[in-house]
Amino acid sequence: MTSKLVSMDEAAGRIQDSAIITVSSSSGLGCPDKILEAIGERFEKEGHPRNLTTIHPIAAGDMYGIKGIDHIAKDGLLSTIIAGSYPSGPSSLPMPDIWQMLVDNRVAAYNVPSGILFDMHRDVAARRPGVMTKVGLDTFVDPIRQGCAMNDVAAGKPIVSRIELGGETWLHFPNIIPDVAIIRATTADERGNLTYEHEGAYLGGLEQAIAVRNHGGLVIAQVKRITASGSLRPHDVRVPGHLVDLIVVDPDQRQTTETDYDPAISGEIMRPWSSFSLAEHGIEKVVARRAAMELSKGQTANLGFGVSAMVPRVLLEAGQEQAVTWAIEQGATGGMPLTGFAFGCASNADAYMPSPQQFTYFQGGGFDVSFLSFLEIDPDGNVNVSKLGKKPYLTAGCGGFVDITANARKIVFSGLFEAGADLELTDDALTVRAPGKFTKMVDEVEHVTFSGRRARELGQDVLYVTERCVIQLTDSGLMATEVMPGIDAQRDIVDASKGRVRLANTLTEMPKTLLRQEAMELHL
Repeated sequence: MTSKLVSMDEAAGRIQDSAIITVSSSSGLGCPDKILEAIGERFEKEGHPRNLTTIHPIAAGDMYGIKGIDHIAKDGLLSTIIAGSYPSGPSSLPMPDIWQMLVDNRVAAYNVPSGILFDMHRDVAARRPGVMTKVGLDTFVDPIRQGCAMNDVAAGKPIVSRIELGGETWLHFPNIIPDVAIIRATTADERGNLTYEHEGAYLGGLEQAIAVRNHGGLVIAQVKRITASGSLRPHDVRVPGHLVDLIVVDPDQRQTTETDYDPAISGEIMRPWSSFSLAEHGIEKVVARRAAMELSKGQTANLGFGVSAMVPRVLLEAGQEQAVTWAIEQGATGGMPLTGFAFGCASNADAYMPSPQQFTYFQGGGFDVSFLSFLEIDPDGNVNVSKLGKKPYLTAGCGGFVDITANARKIVFSGLFEAGADLELTDDALTVRAPGKFTKMVDEVEHVTFSGRRARELGQDVLYVTERCVIQLTDSGLMATEVMPGIDAQRDIVDASKGRVRLANTLTEMPKTLLRQEAMELHL
C-alpha cells in the first residue's frame, strides 16, 4: 500500500498554478492552517503556485493567532476569493492582509452566503447545473444590488444571475468546480480514513472532498495524528479514505482559536451546568434579557454572533438552560453555545450536525426563532451586518446570516441604538447622559444583508431589540412598541434616529427587572 502521508512542503508542491481550492474551516475552528502556511512559503521561495482561486464556505483563520487565508493573501498567488465570511476583529488590530487586498482591488473578492457555498459543492459533486435558490433575493447577494461582489474588480466578473422559472424569480449560481480540497480532521489511518473526535464541528469536509474527487481533483487532509489501517471504528469515519489523496500532520493543530484542546468542545465530556460563566451585568446583558423574553419552552432557536450570543447565558442565569434547543451554523445542536474565541462551538450538545445539513435546515426555515445582531438599520427595515466601508474588517461578511433569515418565521435582531453613547444604568432606569457618535438607524444601509421589503412579502415576524426600545417592522416602517424605563421616547428614540423610528400609539414600558443585577425571573 502506497503511503498517503507526505510533508507539508510535498503537499503544497502538488498544487498547480490557476487551481481552484476549496478550504474547510470556520475561523480558527477546523482550520488547516499549516498547509495554508506551506503554500504561502512555497510561493515566497518559488513564485508558485500562482493565480489561485479559493473558496471558503466559512472563514479560514482569524485575527487572533490563526492566520488562515492571510498565509496566501499575496499578490500573484491569490487572484480570486469566494468566501462566506472573512477574518474579522477590533479596529485596534491591524487590518488582515486579505482585507487590504480586497480594499485595494488587488483580488476579486466575493461574499457568498455559507449555505449557498455548501449547496454549490453538492451540485458540483452531482454534476447538476448550479445552485437555484431564493436565498439572498433583494439583498446584496442579488444582482439587482451587488451580486455578492465585495469590490470593483469582482463586480466586473459576475458569479450570480436572476432567472425566471415557473413564474417565480430565482438566483442562479453557476457551478465553480474546485481542483483541490484542503480539509482537516483529528485522526487519519494509513488509508486516509478520517475521524473528527477532537473537532468542535464537522463543517463541510465530506461535501468538499466528494466535489473534488468526482472531478478528478486533489484532496489534502491535515490531521493531528496517524493511526494504523483498520484501527478506526467505521461509524466514526466522517470522510472515507478513497476520497483522500494526501495526508499531512500537524500534531499541534489547535481545536479552535486560543484553545489547544477541550474535550467538552468536541462532546467527549459533559460539563456541569454550573461551570459555565454568566453574562456580565451591563447594557448588552439588558438587551439580551429582553431578547430572551421572545422565547417559549420547547422551541428550537438559531443563534448568531454579537449581543445575541449572550441570550443562552440569560437562560442559564434563570435556571432554564435546557428550556430551548440552540442550533448554530457550524452544526452544534443543543447544549450551551460558547462565546468569545470559541463562538461557533457548543458544550453539552445533543448532536453535531454537518454544517451543510444544518444550513439545509436553516434555509427551509425549520427553526422557531433566530437571534441575530445588527450594525445598521434603515427605515425600510433593511439590516447590514456584512460591510462597513470605513472599517471593513470589523465585520466578517454575511456568513450564514442570509441563509438563516431567508425563510425564518421570526427574527430578533439585537444591538445598541447608537454607537458610543454615554449611558447610565441603575436598577430602576437607563438614561442617556450624552448622545453617541452616530445612530445605527440610518437613511440607507451600506449593504442590504437582510431585506425588510422581502420580509414583509413573506410575512416574517421581525423585531429589533435595543437598549432604548423594542422596534417592530411594520408595513409602514420601523415602529417602537416598547420603551426602556428612563428613556425619553421623543428625544432618545425619535429625535436620535432623525424620525426614522416612530412611536406606537400603544407604547408600553419594558419591565424594570431587565435592569437589575440580580437574576431575572424569566417566564418562557
